[in-house]
Formats: sequence, structure tokens, C-alpha cells
Amino acid sequence: MEPELQTLYKTQVKAELQKKLELPNVHQIPRLDKIVINCAVGSQAERKQAVEDAASEVATITGQKPVITYAKKSVANFKLREGEAVGVKVTLRGKRMYDFMMRLVKTAVPRIRDFRGVAPKAFDGRGNYTLGITDQSIFPEIELDKIKRQLGFDITFVTSTNNDDHARELLALLGMPFRKRGGAQTQAE
Repeated sequence: MEPELQTLYKTQVKAELQKKLELPNVHQIPRLDKIVINCAVGSQAERKQAVEDAASEVATITGQKPVITYAKKSVANFKLREGEAVGVKVTLRGKRMYDFMMRLVKTAVPRIRDFRGVAPKAFDGRGNYTLGITDQSIFPEIELDKIKRQLGFDITFVTSTNNDDHARELLALLGMPFRKRGGAQTQAE
């Protein structure tokens, strides 16, 4: 069964993007390629346990087993040795990607305290958008009484276009609640 957001993309968003962006070829229409969720544990006292906790929570949120990331260099100031586990990451594609984006946009992001929309300028110049989440408790899959430590995530939306404006239009049509310049929230439905 196809996720609701993927069906929406195929039936409405593609046609609207082609018309709005005046693209002559259907292969030029921007699409969401993958979503990468990265969680670094930082300078935790028990870094090994923190990485295990992060891995279990990221797996609960995404439905996919994360890959452990390791330090490339030793840094004495951070008490970090080369090869030591420092975080986890997951790359979502296909159905899981669309399921995760739907849950993120419809349930998790609106649960952020004093939420007025996400920053519309967090693009990297190549059509990719990164959203920083400071607390894992906004996800409904996480049981609040089982949280041992607060974790932050970087969620990167990788698109097929190199144009930030095209990527912004794609994400807005998929439901990303970008903040308007006046401070009010936008909701593309």
C-alpha cells in the first residue's frame, strides 16, 4: 500500500509544480530523494550508553535500524578518541521516507512549544533543507517516562533539484509549515 503523501505527490503536487515552475520536461520536476536523520550525542559522560539510547530512540521514531557514526579524529578538548562512537544516523527512502515526513509534518512539528513555522532559509544552496529538532519528545512514538536524556536531531531533506526555490516549493506543497516573513505560520494543504 502506498503512503498518503506519496499518492498526493504523484496525483497533485507533480502537476502543480510543473505548471508553477514552468518546466517543459516531466523529469525536471523536483522530487524528494531521501531523508537523513542524524543524532550526535556530544560530550556525554557515558558516551557508549548515550549512543545506545540514541540508536533505540531513532529506531523507534523512524522504524529503521540506525547506523552508528564514529569520530574521524581525536580531539583532546572534547575527550574524544578516533574511532569512538559519537552518534547515529538513518537514511530513509521510498515508503518509509513518505511515512516519516507525513508523521513529522502532521503530528511532531506542531507539538513544538511556541511553534510558528519552520525557518524558510535553512537551504544549503543545492536544494537540500535541514531542520533541527532539539527534543525527541515531540514524536508520539516516544514514551515520555522512558526518556533518559534529551536528544537533538538534524533532519535533512534531500531533493532532486539544485535550486533552493524549487525545493522550497516542493516541500511547501508536501505540507512543510514554513514561517511567513510576517511571523505567521503557513500551511500548504
